[in-house]
Amino acid sequence: MELGKPKTEAYLRLFAILTLVLTACLLGLDSQTKPVYFLEKHVTYKYLKALLVLVYVDAVAAAYNLIQLGRCYFLASSKGNFKGSYRYMAWGSYLLDQIAVYITFATTSAALEHSILVVTGADKLQWMKWCNKFTRFCFQAGGALLCGYLAAILMAFISFISAFNLFRLYSPKLLLHLKTTS
Repeated sequence: MELGKPKTEAYLRLFAILTLVLTACLLGLDSQTKPVYFLEKHVTYKYLKALLVLVYVDAVAAAYNLIQLGRCYFLASSKGNFKGSYRYMAWGSYLLDQIAVYITFATTSAALEHSILVVTGADKLQWMKWCNKFTRFCFQAGGALLCGYLAAILMAFISFISAFNLFRLYSPKLLLHLKTTS
């Protein structure tokens, strides 16, 4: 597979969509109920706001990659019949891919930081250690965070391909001068 081909980008986007959806489903369906001091305590991802934001961000990123997957199919089927507008599409794709990668990575990192507080607890803030009592919840959230980082890595590779597709339109001799199309 060649780097600039839409087929490589399409496969990476498909794998990114799958891992983003898996992350959102693992977190969105994660809940556990246990008796704690004569009460039934129910824990869900909604109690940790960083996990809630991660579910929404991953769902939006999966939808964005699905739209871009349609663009890859369109590029593969058109055989390059629209060279003039491709430059603007390449810039838009590059910038949106950068934004998607950074936001996905940032929200996954914020959710990881919040989850570490759940594992260790914070005595000064009177936060109890959830993972001592809700182990299945914590293991499922940890698996979701691993999938989130895998999705961010896949999207970083997609961003590299977008950068390659954009900057190959410009001449290597003079910085940012357009090549003439013939």
